[in-house]
Amino acid sequence: MKVRERGIRIGSLPTGENNCITDVADVRVGQVTLDKPLAKGEYAATGVTAILPHAGNPFREKVAAASYVINGFGKTTGLIQLDELGVLESPIMLTNTFSVPAATEGALRWLLESTPEIGETTGTVNIVTGECNDSRLNSIRELSVTSAHAKQAIETASIEPVEEGAVGAGKGMVCFGYKGGIGTSSRLINREEPSDVFTIGCLVLSNFGARDDFAAERYMKEVTIVQPNAPKPADGSIIIVLATDAPLDNRQLKRIAKRAGVGLARTGSHYSNGSGDIVIAFSTAHKFPHDQPDAKENVQLLRDSHPVMNQLFQGAAEVTEEAILNSLSQAVDTTGRNGTTVYQAPFS
Repeated sequence: MKVRERGIRIGSLPTGENNCITDVADVRVGQVTLDKPLAKGEYAATGVTAILPHAGNPFREKVAAASYVINGFGKTTGLIQLDELGVLESPIMLTNTFSVPAATEGALRWLLESTPEIGETTGTVNIVTGECNDSRLNSIRELSVTSAHAKQAIETASIEPVEEGAVGAGKGMVCFGYKGGIGTSSRLINREEPSDVFTIGCLVLSNFGARDDFAAERYMKEVTIVQPNAPKPADGSIIIVLATDAPLDNRQLKRIAKRAGVGLARTGSHYSNGSGDIVIAFSTAHKFPHDQPDAKENVQLLRDSHPVMNQLFQGAAEVTEEAILNSLSQAVDTTGRNGTTVYQAPFS
């Protein structure tokens, strides 16, 4: 169950209907989970998670986006161009470290099939993929994730509440020595006008932190538990995806993305040397046509000085913290390679 169902409240802003990234209208998430023994005693405990900004073609209708690297020990694709041009034009793919090529290829094949002009009458496409290392539970050298799995995650993406914990890209992830993975949360941002309410949502792939780092006393009554075969601490990583319907440009989205680090730190992370802590943020408020004949774009943006920006900063911190906790709370005990079992965090 989510941490709110356990009586844990994070922050003061109200949540969206499902406390989920898909509370941002039209944002879609799809996942494929691999959980099976392989030949010669190996084990696949891994998968793919795909986040789509809307139901249309993301290449033909781009959205404003930015990324922020908290600590850069990560193997991503697409972030250079995303920050240079300030738009997202593909699904955001999440998977394990060695499956970045497969997930990227799957998203590319999906876009090539639905967008025949790519590479022919127009330019190429920029695929955004993030990763964490799941090799403590997954036989990562077996390269179990294929491009077909990535395509399946995209094609099955929906606006329904996201399954959390040991699913999709999160199947083999470990967070603070407990079972981590996929977590999500949302907040409602109210402007002075009652009819104008924005939503900010977060989805994390959590795979970071040692047991001693976890700020468990903030969330649990009992913080000690004996776990046989517990994995040794590792620096790990986290990918944080923020989505909002607030009208923001890429510069403002980068400012929002930086505040995700506040929520990450509240859980106990200190951004280890070998941790890939990366934030990707996008806004669905405007769609930018790929084939735009006019030289100018006419969009409305929030003013930086308006009080709603501070609420968005607060919301980014709150949803990140709660999404991480949900990734722990929603996970289940998971056994993977070499018989290693990682247990759910002992929330009250």
